[in-house]
Amino acid sequence: MLKALNKTGLVFFPAFDWAIDPTHPEREERLLYTQDQVLEEGIFDIPGIIEYKPDIVTAHDIQRTHFCVPDEPSVTTESHLISAGGAKAIANAVMNKEVKNGFALVRPPGHHSMRVSHGGRGFCHINMEAIMVEYIRTQFGVKKIAIIDTDCHHGDGTNDIFWHDPDVLFISLHQDGRTMYPGTGFPGELGGPNAKGSNLNIPLPPGTSTEGYLYVIRNCVMPILAEFKPDIVVNSAGQDNHYTDPLTNMNFSAQGYAKLTSLLKPDIAVLEGGYAIEGALPYVNLGIILAMAGLDYSGVVEPDYNPEKLKQSVSITDKIKKTTDQINSYWQQRHELREKSGKPGELMIRHKEIFYDTDNIFERQKEKIWICRDCGGSFEIDSKATPGNHILGVHIPINACKACQEKGYDFFERADKTKYDRIYLQDRPKDQYKIK
Repeated sequence: MLKALNKTGLVFFPAFDWAIDPTHPEREERLLYTQDQVLEEGIFDIPGIIEYKPDIVTAHDIQRTHFCVPDEPSVTTESHLISAGGAKAIANAVMNKEVKNGFALVRPPGHHSMRVSHGGRGFCHINMEAIMVEYIRTQFGVKKIAIIDTDCHHGDGTNDIFWHDPDVLFISLHQDGRTMYPGTGFPGELGGPNAKGSNLNIPLPPGTSTEGYLYVIRNCVMPILAEFKPDIVVNSAGQDNHYTDPLTNMNFSAQGYAKLTSLLKPDIAVLEGGYAIEGALPYVNLGIILAMAGLDYSGVVEPDYNPEKLKQSVSITDKIKKTTDQINSYWQQRHELREKSGKPGELMIRHKEIFYDTDNIFERQKEKIWICRDCGGSFEIDSKATPGNHILGVHIPINACKACQEKGYDFFERADKTKYDRIYLQDRPKDQYKIK
């Protein structure tokens, strides 16, 4: 009798009542076809594969990660709370050792949502993986976590949330930002002064095939993971790298996704993008599920799959190898790069401009980070949205040293209430959220 080698948990949440509009590529059918395929293949009849119902995240779960402006109900719907709750449910199942690993097949997605959220951008309002990671760190005391984002679009939201955090390794493999939204994620984007090299961005040229993706996993991602030694590995499992996806220009296949999953061995996978509703998602999701469960996935093949047509050119292969070498070099230099970033006790300033393409909001940010060699460093974000609010968000990292905890409260208490609509404080060591 067929039996899962790895006990695997699954959560489905298609979000029937939420869509940007009825014909938008990010709609409920993205998961309905997969659900049908999984039921048709009898996946839930296999011993060791367990379906969980999604949880619902609370405002406090969100507040560990985001400054939602002006508040959480203004930025989210119930579907967003349940989608993020699906990731939370799988996290609980894995961390409580009910299963070895788990896959949250949920929508709406989240990886374009940054620490400050004034609304929707890139189909995302709140960041499911980041909310889940902060929940895991608070609830289970886990220190080192790796997030590997294999969505075709740069995971700029997750990149932003963990930009200053040396205890979270974020690696994004994505189509080159010069050719696609959001236009970011270049090799030199390495993280803040206290965390250089903990954010690694690997842009891949259009036309990258299974060969190219697996080369990067084998020759870059896996060696770095072996050195970082995370307690938990999370996969932001976007599937829009598929050769049939209408929004992207890559040549990845269901077999490729399954092989990537077998190599990566994520503890938790969370669905992100993927918009080839019939031609890709049912096959890719099935391949990922079987790979996580340790079952044979060789029979999962798309009806129109032709590997000869999907081969990448020699020039693409050469570009991928050069980028891989560059990223490996940055990783090896990370300690030196942090030392060169500034002196402890100095403030470093970063300016950002962010466009919310879904909600047509333009945001300007000015961020000040306290340089520290003992932790991620406390920081403040001055954020002004047009249309919208002008806020200040202060963040004290979960593993903050005493000096940075004091600096965070100094930022918060000195903030001029007459200048801002709201002032927020994320005190992660105390797991508190304050507003004035």
